[in-house]
Amino acid sequence: MKYKGSTNFSHDAPDKLGVLITNLGTPDSPTSSALRPYLKQFLSDPRVVEVPRFIWWFILNGVILNIRPRRSAKAYETVWTEEGSPLLAITKAQHKALADKCKQAYGDNVIVDYAMRYGNPSIAGAIDRLMEKGARKLVVLPLYPQYCASTTASTFDAVAQDFTSRRWMPELRFITQYHDRPDYIRALADKIRAHWEEHGKADKLLMSYHGIPKRYLLNGDPYHCQCYKTSRLLAEELGLEDNEYMTTFQSRFGREEWLQPYTDETMKSLPKQGVNSLQVVCPGFSSDCLETIEEIGEENREYFMHAGGKRYEYIAALNSDKSHIDMLFSLIEQNLHGWHTSQDNSERAQRARQLGAEK
Repeated sequence: MKYKGSTNFSHDAPDKLGVLITNLGTPDSPTSSALRPYLKQFLSDPRVVEVPRFIWWFILNGVILNIRPRRSAKAYETVWTEEGSPLLAITKAQHKALADKCKQAYGDNVIVDYAMRYGNPSIAGAIDRLMEKGARKLVVLPLYPQYCASTTASTFDAVAQDFTSRRWMPELRFITQYHDRPDYIRALADKIRAHWEEHGKADKLLMSYHGIPKRYLLNGDPYHCQCYKTSRLLAEELGLEDNEYMTTFQSRFGREEWLQPYTDETMKSLPKQGVNSLQVVCPGFSSDCLETIEEIGEENREYFMHAGGKRYEYIAALNSDKSHIDMLFSLIEQNLHGWHTSQDNSERAQRARQLGAEK
């Protein structure tokens, strides 16, 4: 097996600390041709769809990839920007803000990059760039507040898969969740309070999280419990009573039972229960994307208003807000603690050159 090495590697280059932030992913363009490989990579991940591979291969390639790319492309067209997908543009902004803060705090000793689990830029490509710049120790921060095997563990799989083909593997620290960090909860609460100051409160605050099959919960995934803990802590920070908020789960597909209550069904039932105004926040999303902008901001709004609702507002994700960047930087700083790097590798370089190394 041929292992990855750096074409620009120098034995006397100073070592650095690397930080890699990751998010779910995005197609390269809002077209069927771009959606097909993106969806194939995403839906082929056994962490995402826990169905026997032989059966799922026929369902995915025979049915889903012949129908869904065209539908998804139309949805992406409605949210696409000059910078690409909203998720990519926001992740770039988060990366720049975090890189600037790391530069101010650590100088050139810490380098930051970003990647997507599916699509581009890839995790393998980002690790390559960090290693080329001298990263010998690496903190990986998936931007998923609540741990889920389908997201967080899948990201670890991609990092580990890259390491299997790498000659010099960096020391690794992997952040699995931050669903109950006080500064995360405060950042969410401040975002909601700012919305209330401008628009006033609604009858109810709905906290919607991405759904997963109920079977994953029964098999031991802590995601469901972490979502409810986030909701409880956020409600406490906001001073909400039990009847003033609720937790739901969105984006299910297929016939299998998923985590309930379902967001879309809830939207259709709330007006009948006397809820005339509704505000929705998605605490599980660190960046606005297709699912928050189109599914929550538009599709579910239609469900609520069509069922008799009078007022509906989506409260944006934390995105690159200062409070969010400060929280993420604090999390990174905590995980960099105690790590040191060698700035003088002249002795290593001298030994290598004695054995024939060119640099």
